[in-house]
Amino acid sequence: MRPEEDKEEEKEISEEREELYEHYSFTADPGQEVVRIDKFLLDRLPNTSRNKIQNAAKNGNVVVNDRAVKQNYKVKPGDRVSLVLPYPVREIELIPQDIPLDILFEDDELIVLNKEADMVVHPGYGNYTGTLVNALVYHFEHLPESKDDYFGRPGLVHRLDKHTTGIMVVAKTENALVKLAKQFYDRTTERRYHALVWGDPEADEGRIEGHIGRSLKNRKVMAVFPEGDHGKYAATNYRVIKRFGLVTLVECKLETGRTHQIRVHMKHIGHPLFHDLEYGGDRMLKGIGTQKYKAFIENCFSLLSGQALHAKTLAFDHPTTGKRLSFNSELPEAFHKVLKKWDKYSSETHNFSS
Repeated sequence: MRPEEDKEEEKEISEEREELYEHYSFTADPGQEVVRIDKFLLDRLPNTSRNKIQNAAKNGNVVVNDRAVKQNYKVKPGDRVSLVLPYPVREIELIPQDIPLDILFEDDELIVLNKEADMVVHPGYGNYTGTLVNALVYHFEHLPESKDDYFGRPGLVHRLDKHTTGIMVVAKTENALVKLAKQFYDRTTERRYHALVWGDPEADEGRIEGHIGRSLKNRKVMAVFPEGDHGKYAATNYRVIKRFGLVTLVECKLETGRTHQIRVHMKHIGHPLFHDLEYGGDRMLKGIGTQKYKAFIENCFSLLSGQALHAKTLAFDHPTTGKRLSFNSELPEAFHKVLKKWDKYSSETHNFSS
C-alpha cells in the first residue's frame, strides 16, 4: 500500500467514529476449562479490572463468536472472544490548547457543547492542532478536580464536519463513553439538523434511504449506492420548514450516523446543501443568471465558510442517571443572516424559475 493510501485509510478510520472497533481478541484453547467471561478476560488483559470488563459486557462490548454476551457467559474451548469499543485503537497525541468553548451543559460524566464553524473536531492529517479535542483536553486538565475513571482524553461518540455547527456530546469517563456510544450505535439518541438546500422539494416531508460509502471515483467524498452493493445502510427523514422558492430550509432527523449523511443524501435526491464545497452546492444551481442575482448568491456564499448545516437538537439518556436529556441550539449568526437575505429576496421577486 502506498503512503498516501495508508494515510487515506487512517483518515477513514478516524472518521468512522460511530462504529465499534476490536481492541482485543482471544481464542480459547482446546483444553480451556469452562469459565466466566469476566475471569477469562481479566487473566488476559493488562491494567484492567473486573468492574470494567463487567461494564463492557453490560453494554454489549464483549463479543463471543460475533455475538454480544453478558458478564455471566461461560467461555468454552474454541470460543473467539473479542472486546470491542467505540473508538479506534490508534490515537494521535493530543496537545492541550486554550481555545474557548461554548459549553451548554457539563457534569462529572459528560460535556455538551455548541461547535462553531471552521473547527475540526479531532486531530488528523493536516489538522494536528486547533481542533475541538485539543480545546477539550485543555479544559479537562484545568478542571478543579477530575474523577478517578477519567481516562486521559475526550471520548468522542459522534462528530460534526468542519463547517457544520451545533450540538455535540463528549464523554469525560470511560463509563460515559461506552454507554453513550452504545446509544448512538443502537439509534436511541435523537438528532435534528437544520439545512438550507438548493431547490424546492416537491413534498413537505420525506424519507431518504440509501447505502452510503466512499465514492469509487473520489475517495474524499461519500456516495449513495444500491442496497447491498457498497457502503452501509443509512436513513434520513426530512421536513420542509420554509420555502424560499429557489432554496428551502429543511429539518433533517437522522436514524443513522454515516459520514456526511445529510449532505450526500440531500444531493442524492437533487437538493444539495447551499454552499456545500464538496457536494456541488457552492455553485448557482437555481435561478436566472442575471448579474444582480449572481451578486446576491455570491454575497450569501461569502457569509458561509461551507455548507449551511446546523446540528439543532440532541437528546440522549444520561449514562449514569438514565434521565433523558434534551438540548437545543440557536442557528449561528451567519446562517441566520443568509436566511434573512433569502427571505427578503423571495418576498421582492416572484421569479423562481430554475
